[in-house]
Formats: sequence, structure tokens, C-alpha cells
Amino acid sequence: MILQTNSHINPEKLSECQFRLGYFFNNTEVLEKALTHTSCKLENNFSNERLEFLGDAVLGMIISDYLYKTLPHYSEGELTKIKSVVVSQTTLAKVSLEANLKDFLTVGRGLNDRNFLPKSLLANVFEAVIAAIYLDGGLDAAYTFTVKYLKKEIDIVCKNQHEKNYKSILQQHSQKEHGVTPVYRVLQQVGPDHGKLFEVSVLIKGTEYGRGWGKSKKEAEQFAAKETLKMIIPVLTHEMHEINNKPCNLGKEFL
Repeated sequence: MILQTNSHINPEKLSECQFRLGYFFNNTEVLEKALTHTSCKLENNFSNERLEFLGDAVLGMIISDYLYKTLPHYSEGELTKIKSVVVSQTTLAKVSLEANLKDFLTVGRGLNDRNFLPKSLLANVFEAVIAAIYLDGGLDAAYTFTVKYLKKEIDIVCKNQHEKNYKSILQQHSQKEHGVTPVYRVLQQVGPDHGKLFEVSVLIKGTEYGRGWGKSKKEAEQFAAKETLKMIIPVLTHEMHEINNKPCNLGKEFL
């Protein structure tokens, strides 16, 4: 249900929204502004544009702080890539739907007949709500709300990002310790053309190390690199395994 523009959001809807969000406002007017799309600006004399602007900055700071504290082994470049995905329009629109914000939005008549709302609108209202919570309850409240809804997305991105780095990590180690770049050799490929599997091995200075299977040569190379890392630097591989299974385990002191 999308609320109409003829009146402000009624108290019952505001109460339900706060219950869904898991945060109760001292001043519900700021929440109402966060839930009012710019298409209603002329009718209600306010919209969530300014809150969206503030929320974008608060969100960026919170995610940067969270990633910095929970991913000490990641480089600046890796953290930047993870953040870019987490604060993207697609991700924010997804969590906006999970937070049921669409049910409480006030939108203009031009959007009333649509079967779905644009991702940009959904993402913007999520940022506006972050700003509203920040203004109402401070940074700690905004931090808790943001992490609550985005931690799962962060964990997914962290895991995917880390798994893509096995070849890169092996190459850095091999060049540093042996002065050479690992060589990947296709041992065999099995199955029909539309569903082939590849087996690849890693050679370092002519010595074979790990082997891996994959649906593509690149995927098989990643698994072979992972197996090689297990053989030559088991301590690092254990740390990588822990990160993959608990990529962004936030301590209670941050919640």
C-alpha cells in the first residue's frame, strides 16, 4: 500500500513504521519528512530531499567505519570496492524493501498507478530514514540501524570479493618468495560443450602444487590457487577461511 498525498501520514501508520524499523522516534515529524517523496513537495511543502543528502553522507561514514574496523586484512582498494557495492542503488533499494518502507511512503499522483517503484526512489528513502534516525537519536542509533539492515549484504560482498583474490594472493606470494609468477595448466576437460568441467593445476618453478575443478578455466584456476595456498601458507589460508565464514563479525562493542 502506497499512501496518498492528500494528508500527512496518520499516527497509526507512523507507529507501525517505527515498529517495523525497530526504532522509535522522539520526534515523528522527521520520520514523516523522510517518508515523503519530492513529488509531494508542492502539496506538503516538504520532502525527503535534504534528508537524503544528509543520509548519503552518514551512510558512507558508517559503512567506511564498519569496514575499517571489521576487515583489518583488507587493503584500501578492496574496502573501496566493497563499500561501492554496499552503498549502491541496487543494494539500498533491496534493503529498503526488506524494511517495508514502500508501505509507508507518501508519493505524488504520478507514481500512484505504477506496479513498482523505481530503485532510485527506494534507495533514496532508505538514506533519508538513516538521516532521520541520526537527527533524532544520534550517530549510535543510526549506526545500529544501518548495520542491522546492511550487515548481511556486507558479508555477501566480503565473501565474494575475498574468493576472487586467491590467484592474486598466490601471485604476490610466489613473486616475493620465489621470484616467479605461478603457471596454470589445464589437465583435462570433461562433459558436453554446454556443461564442461575443467581441471587445472598450479606450477611454481616447475613443481606442481594444488589442483582445482571449475565450470570455467578461470574458476578452476581460483580453486587450484586456493588449494596451493593451503599447501604453502596454511596459516594465511586458515585466516582466509575464517574471514570467508565470518567475514564481518562485528563485536558487541560496535552494536
